[in-house]
Amino acid sequence: MLEKFFKLSENGTDVKTEVLAGITTFMTMAYILAVNPSILAAAGMDQGAVFTATALASLVGTLMMALLANYPFALAPGMGLNAYFAYTVVLGMGYKWEVALTAVFVEGIVFIILSLTNVREAIFNAIPKNLKAAVSVGIGLFIAFIGLQNANIVIGGATLVELFSLEGYNSVNGVEAAFNNVGITVLLAVIGVVITGILVIKNIKGNILWGILITWALGIICQFAGIYVPNPELGFYSLLPDFSNGLAIPSIAPVFAKLDFSGVFSLNFIVVIFAFLFVDMFDTIGTLIGVSSKADMLDEEGRLPHIKGALLADAIATTAGAVFGTTTTTTYVESASGVTEGGRTGLTAITTAILFGLALFLSPIFLAIPSFATAPALIVVGFYMLTNVSNIDFGDIAEALPCYICIIAMPFFYSISEGISMGVIAYVVLNLITGKAKDKKISVLMYVLAILFILKYIFL
Repeated sequence: MLEKFFKLSENGTDVKTEVLAGITTFMTMAYILAVNPSILAAAGMDQGAVFTATALASLVGTLMMALLANYPFALAPGMGLNAYFAYTVVLGMGYKWEVALTAVFVEGIVFIILSLTNVREAIFNAIPKNLKAAVSVGIGLFIAFIGLQNANIVIGGATLVELFSLEGYNSVNGVEAAFNNVGITVLLAVIGVVITGILVIKNIKGNILWGILITWALGIICQFAGIYVPNPELGFYSLLPDFSNGLAIPSIAPVFAKLDFSGVFSLNFIVVIFAFLFVDMFDTIGTLIGVSSKADMLDEEGRLPHIKGALLADAIATTAGAVFGTTTTTTYVESASGVTEGGRTGLTAITTAILFGLALFLSPIFLAIPSFATAPALIVVGFYMLTNVSNIDFGDIAEALPCYICIIAMPFFYSISEGISMGVIAYVVLNLITGKAKDKKISVLMYVLAILFILKYIFL
């Protein structure tokens, strides 16, 4: 049955390989169960409820990927998009989180329509192969930068960003933190990167998750020894899981179906929807490019077979996730780790989805994992994505320069979609002006995208 449905032999794999790959994928991306609730809590959402919503959205999205596309890719609420939701739309623009969730829901519906009409597939296929590799590299740097910030290894300063110092941290944040709270966590994060790196070099299965757990365990030891002293007022909490309520699943009620359609037809609401739509479309396309190219799943023309099913799964997951009470659910770059372990079909994704379901009963553990323990995971995942730079043709400057612009734009402008925008604009303009456009047969859609991106910068 499994052989027939997932076409295991045709894809050169077997049940054992697929299951192990699914476990590996889950282990490398399980950190989202700890990170997403903490980010959305900043927007005023219930942390326990968001944990449940995150696990359910991941379960549903990953199942959809398996059933609709038979790909070993896993889905979960996207990093970057959750930060955009919390810090830009809610805290920055002043929208209630219920309204922002409604924007995510509407965006998901629009994505379902676009996925059924081949628009997103056409955009994916229109992006040149070198630029696809650059997107993967840029995402790697972006993820690593987020990790460095989450661990406070990098903080704001006179040079915009600078290496952590206690004085600098206190100055930027206007607090009186000490080594026993922020300082030791930075040191533990650095140690965590070293430990995770060793595990990666030793090719230990689940190295990313083991890195998180070991770093967290070191933090707990420091707490017992009095080296780490929790200070909730400064955002440094106890590292011990709270099992006072047992292993019950946190109620999803505080965030489930809390959609607010009251301002759906206002101009401001439309702007928010468009912002989510734009960011999500190109984040998703960028991530699919990054994962599939890293997994060597693109064909000779740089296309991903059966991409319509993958895009539709992504769109359905986003819509369902918004109802559950979490931000845009999208394909995860960490899926490449499962593919590296030999995962080639939807059976890998099914395995990952089941583990997300089981994780619902372990909420006290995931909710206690601190950001300094998850940061090494992000930094090392960034390394995995960075290796795709070898697939860029640096012999052709007209190809390499737009790729370079795409890569640096993502971390510097803190946006995957900005990197794609600038990469596309640079690719079209540089090749057009230098007379190389005809030889490279740049598609009409690339010209259309470049014009739309330019108009976006002019009017938005």
